[in-house]
Amino acid sequence: MMKRAIVTVVGDDKVGIIAAVSAKLSQFGINILDITQTIMKGDVFVMLALVDITHTEKPFHDIKEELSALGESM
Repeated sequence: MMKRAIVTVVGDDKVGIIAAVSAKLSQFGINILDITQTIMKGDVFVMLALVDITHTEKPFHDIKEELSALGESM
């Protein structure tokens, strides 16, 4: 059975957000099934990604922490 999760990204728009999040998910062996993004009010980046976490060996809590750390660093 496939295990899925939603990745939500909200913040100031800048070059490389999707690339950085995609690269981090790839490192964990997580596949992006569907992705949507928009810019709200001219400068707020919003992204939602449906991901398949079936094959990752990384605990969900660790994935969440590392993605949060990536967001803080950006």
